[in-house]
Amino acid sequence: MTDAPRTPRPHGQPLPPFARNPRRWQKEQSRVLRIGPTCPDAACAGLCELALVYERTSWGWLTWTVPDDGTLPEHPQQIGVLTPDATLMQRLAVRWLTRHPATRIALTTHNPASLRLSTWVVGVSSPLTGLYALNRGLPAALVLPAMLLAPLLTEHLPHRLDDRAGQHARSVDGDPACRYLHRLAALHTCLVQAAADRDASWERRRSAEIGHHLLWYAADLLQTSETKAASVRLIDIERLMVQLADQVTHSLERAAAAAGSGPPDHHQPHGGPGPLGLLPPGFAPAAPTTQEPSPATSPLKGPHPMPQSQTDRSARTTDTYLLFAHEPYYPDSCTQEVNTTVVAADTLLHPQVQQPDGARIHNRLTRKRTPGEIIPLSTLTHELDGGADWPQVGDWETVTTDLVHLVRTGECDALSLGLPEIGRALLCAGPHSHVRVFNAAAGQAIAYGPQERAAVLAEIDTLLTGLVAEQAFWPGDGLLPPIFHQP
Repeated sequence: MTDAPRTPRPHGQPLPPFARNPRRWQKEQSRVLRIGPTCPDAACAGLCELALVYERTSWGWLTWTVPDDGTLPEHPQQIGVLTPDATLMQRLAVRWLTRHPATRIALTTHNPASLRLSTWVVGVSSPLTGLYALNRGLPAALVLPAMLLAPLLTEHLPHRLDDRAGQHARSVDGDPACRYLHRLAALHTCLVQAAADRDASWERRRSAEIGHHLLWYAADLLQTSETKAASVRLIDIERLMVQLADQVTHSLERAAAAAGSGPPDHHQPHGGPGPLGLLPPGFAPAAPTTQEPSPATSPLKGPHPMPQSQTDRSARTTDTYLLFAHEPYYPDSCTQEVNTTVVAADTLLHPQVQQPDGARIHNRLTRKRTPGEIIPLSTLTHELDGGADWPQVGDWETVTTDLVHLVRTGECDALSLGLPEIGRALLCAGPHSHVRVFNAAAGQAIAYGPQERAAVLAEIDTLLTGLVAEQAFWPGDGLLPPIFHQP
């Protein structure tokens, strides 16, 4: 990334219903106004809600109300997000959840109870079908239970299917939550449109994947927590989504310039057409970059520092390193196993690392540190109340797995180590923990503690210092912006 993250400033209209197909909205609007709202209770005496229209997307759905005056709704009534990397059955579950509401018929004019129209149809037809089956010689022990159960299943089975299908999606209702998720949905829609091109680069497709994960994470937070309680994490998600939109915008601008379409116009009016089609509603167009893109070379071929604001630079120690143990593996044509890895802290911002978990761990790793310091993962666990606060920061297991994948595929620089059992155990333990080893020959236990742990870290630091003196570690390309929290 070449630009510092920007704080969005609202302007313009939000993402309208069926933005890419306005005729579809006109068709749905005409249908609803012609048929009228489908009330779940025929005896509600006109107290039913406004009619709803479902707009299905590749990542979920938006539920819009249809005002009586024919105007466009500003915000959706509900937003649903499908689980990332969904299977065919999970996508069919979304179609089930966004089906047209069932027509219901009241039992009496003064009774609020009602039944589905399909239940009435099955209730009337099942006796006739049962009599026909009995006349054809089917046993009564089979026909009579089916006659009784058919109307009950017709009435109650859809509710059970709704609950089952809802496990694969996160839906958000309510004005504050929907307004926030609507902004993210507008940004993600731009990412999806950019990745939908036949010649879309891997960077654009990966940005759309990360955007879907961020949207899912935000919807899960809004569904399970109050907006105010989750505000810090929601702000982090929005900052990352804005940066992804800026990254894709610059990618499209560079592609257009390379194709000979002329330099991109950075002076277009806010909310007007940009390289992504319509600019993300509520956000200004990205400012032009003043740096040439860094070549995708190995670190031991050239450092790739991320520019930061002056406030960020003064409060953050960027040249720190993360040390973590993992499942041993054997590199190609090597007999020495690798069971511990050291990477630059900025590698946590790599787009192939699960986000925003990696960015949040990066924020913890670079706060109030000594330049060049190696911080074991176990030290972070100790600082997070012995691991009790890890759920609020991120999934460290998935992040470290992604880091190992980056190292093994050559997407970043790392120091790969094959530590002996005691040294590895000391680094996996906390800074004040002890590791006891039983010496069978002496018949006694030997304790290793913080002093021996510091000695192991000192040896690693000496080895790392020699490597960094030749060339700084390369954290990878296309890094996301760091999260900055005031201490």
